[in-house]
Amino acid sequence: MMDFLTKSSIAPPWLWLAFTFGVLVLLVIDLSLFGKGNHKVQTKMALLESGIWISIALCFNAWFAMSYGTELGLEFLTGYLVEKSLSVDNLFVILLIFSSFRIPEAYQHRVLFYGVLGAIVLRAIFILLGAHLLQSFHWVLYIFGLILVVTAIKFLRESDTQIDAKENWSIRFLKRLIPTTENFNGSSFFTIEGGVRKATPIFLALVVIEVTDLVFAVDSIPAVFAVTQDAFVAFASNILAILGLRALYFVLADWVTKLRYLKPGLAAILGFIGIKMLLVDFIKIPSWISLLVIFAVLTTAGLSSWYVAAVEIKKNNKADPFT
Repeated sequence: MMDFLTKSSIAPPWLWLAFTFGVLVLLVIDLSLFGKGNHKVQTKMALLESGIWISIALCFNAWFAMSYGTELGLEFLTGYLVEKSLSVDNLFVILLIFSSFRIPEAYQHRVLFYGVLGAIVLRAIFILLGAHLLQSFHWVLYIFGLILVVTAIKFLRESDTQIDAKENWSIRFLKRLIPTTENFNGSSFFTIEGGVRKATPIFLALVVIEVTDLVFAVDSIPAVFAVTQDAFVAFASNILAILGLRALYFVLADWVTKLRYLKPGLAAILGFIGIKMLLVDFIKIPSWISLLVIFAVLTTAGLSSWYVAAVEIKKNNKADPFT
């Protein structure tokens, strides 16, 4: 394993170990400080926590760039930005999952914590597998590029509002294996009813979130390898972006549905990096150009969504002067 890590990245084995240990420590701190009790996470606290996660990621990015070069630093920042933007789209799906299972706001942070923990393990496995494939077979680049182009087209055509989490195939399969109940037992994943141990909606929501992240990984893993082929950069930028997902959810939950131009923006980003990957042997697009394009697309999508939402609110207020 150490030999593979050395060949697939400029990062030495000690950095892999130190980073992994640091992530585990941060997760323990996160659970200790922000995950205690069953209560609704306040927006101010979520903003503080989200700001801390982003600061940690940017500080690590700055240190990594100074230690291993500006080029890898730019790749790290671009990978982080891509994964963060894809995570925002994932938040909308999570919102629908919580709504489908009627998960109380007081219990949502516990589901998200374990959802993020599972996502970290899955991403680590997929990134290492992807790095091994790229190291062994160069043509895998073209497959990844094609996946991103197809995903970009899918983003333009699909609608998240059609999602019914209770009809997810994983839930139908799970209900055949273990007894389930519609009742809650606080924030517990299981409860005892009539002497039978049953899975609560909390556990069912967690399963759907993990399955959903597995699907999202099909998009995000090729995306990060379109930005960098250094395994550590891909791994660390993805993990640091995911770590702040729980806090980001409570920051954006109230208005994530208003980001109407997020999917077209993500489609443009995935299409761009997919084409970049398909042309990698013919045209080499510098990392700073990729970063500039992604930042410009996200900014345009965000500002456009905000402007249209503000115009609609203004029209509604004029139509009903008593609101």
